[in-house]
Amino acid sequence: MRQVKPKKFLGQHFLKDLKIAQDIADTVDTFPQLPILEVGPGMGVLTQFLVKKDRLVKVVELDFESVAYLRNEYPSLEDHIIEDDFLKMNLTRLFDGQPFVLTGNYPYNISSQIFFKMLDNKDLIPCCTGMIQKEVAERIAAPPGSKTYGILSILIQAWYRVEYLFTVSEHVFNPPPKVKSAVIRMTRNDVQDLGCDEKLFKQIVKTTFNQRRKMLRNSIKPILGAESPLLQEELFTKRPEQLSIQQFIELTNRVEIELRERNP
Repeated sequence: MRQVKPKKFLGQHFLKDLKIAQDIADTVDTFPQLPILEVGPGMGVLTQFLVKKDRLVKVVELDFESVAYLRNEYPSLEDHIIEDDFLKMNLTRLFDGQPFVLTGNYPYNISSQIFFKMLDNKDLIPCCTGMIQKEVAERIAAPPGSKTYGILSILIQAWYRVEYLFTVSEHVFNPPPKVKSAVIRMTRNDVQDLGCDEKLFKQIVKTTFNQRRKMLRNSIKPILGAESPLLQEELFTKRPEQLSIQQFIELTNRVEIELRERNP
């Protein structure tokens, strides 16, 4: 069967290096008892190593040409090839509500959306591994105070321990992307409850980082109002990248109390 032509609008860059594919596949071994869902298998360069792990493997692929290729080349996967958009799927139905490991050579154009969906299903996904754009991987793994620390860093690290595993050259893909890639692993931490209003926490993180060069007292005014006495406190002279996750949780609680007292 002829090769699948990479489609730019789907963000497809097919990995050619089998050693790297094997290394990515091995990142799922921290949870050897769980089934695997691979997103965007393309022509199965990663799939061929995942199916050897004696575990249930399902793949989800949006590209009809790749689906046809997979059905032809991996007949044992026939009942486990899902032709669908991962971002629109109900993940609780995949493995009868059981947890699973998420992996893949993720399309660069939707990798952040994939991880936001992971967060929405964090009780189902104790481990997520795979390859993404190096810049995004660095943002996810960034510590407080760094230039790359931001929304993705905080929202993911609040629930997952992040490991930046290794960097991948652009020259091992067809077509070569314009940027380097990286492989990461995110493993659920022990946090079951942030200790604050999660919706407000997300709102504050996104609001402040959308104006990351401003002090908190300026970026958070739309939430608190310009007359709030909280804005005069020293904490609000900081910029968002200076705050740890715990400080954002404490900030969320302070803001919630203020809003509740104002609107009992």
